[in-house]
Amino acid sequence: MFTSIQETASRQSLVLPRFAKLAQKPPQCLLIEGGSAEERMDMARYWACVLNCENGQDPCGSCQSCQQIADNAFNDFLLIDREENESGTGLKQDISVDSIRELLPVWGQPPNGGGTRVTVVREAQHLNGNSANALLKTLEEPRPGNVFVLTAPQRERLLETLVSRSWVITLAWPTDQQNSPEVADWVNAMLRFWRSGQGWFARTSAKGALDKEMGLQVVMGCQRELKNALLNPQSTSAANAISGMFDPKGLRRLDLVLGKAQESLNYNVNPALVLDWVCTAAMPKKRR
Repeated sequence: MFTSIQETASRQSLVLPRFAKLAQKPPQCLLIEGGSAEERMDMARYWACVLNCENGQDPCGSCQSCQQIADNAFNDFLLIDREENESGTGLKQDISVDSIRELLPVWGQPPNGGGTRVTVVREAQHLNGNSANALLKTLEEPRPGNVFVLTAPQRERLLETLVSRSWVITLAWPTDQQNSPEVADWVNAMLRFWRSGQGWFARTSAKGALDKEMGLQVVMGCQRELKNALLNPQSTSAANAISGMFDPKGLRRLDLVLGKAQESLNYNVNPALVLDWVCTAAMPKKRR
């Protein structure tokens, strides 16, 4: 398992000196953004190894602490994540407040070993209002020997109060030019609506068709295709379509609309309503 951490650290080598410097006086909360979800988690484990490696600050990967952290088996490595849904077919949309509250007694105690207890909130954009506020209270009343790590695609997807209490590490951003098939299907449906004015609202009104996470993925998928349209319109069919539909002012309007949509989704506005608004607010004007 430590091999995955080493491989990610090698790809993200530019941030390693910052980890080493921060280890001299660890911040109460570290926010890791950028990269992929797997890379963010690997770097959270790397940080835990930096603080607990038995052979020094440069994680050796062979001591008991490094091995146990890599396997999520270290006593002073805690992981907060979404729980499985009732049907057992996936994860719940939010990180529950109970998952924060049940660890309050643990955080009130010193670490089990001689290092630092590291608590990782995986993909912290899934914190809801209650769970985020419970975590904030803990960060405002720090206990010696405890540090926290938040992972998220972008800091903008978290409450500003959480970001303001965190030291941010930005990994190299993913360079994928293409969306996943599911996201591409939504983006293409939006393009069809812009061409014909039909078909979109029946899609978003279908029960269970869209949750917050998928809404964010669709918005980011549109942003990716907009970037492709500006830099290399021939890279994807969607980018080529956007380039042909919008004039320069329209492209700028689309960029602003998508930015506002992402902000609204982060504040838990109904994702179907947000994407409906994107479709109408960014509707391209007919080019002469």
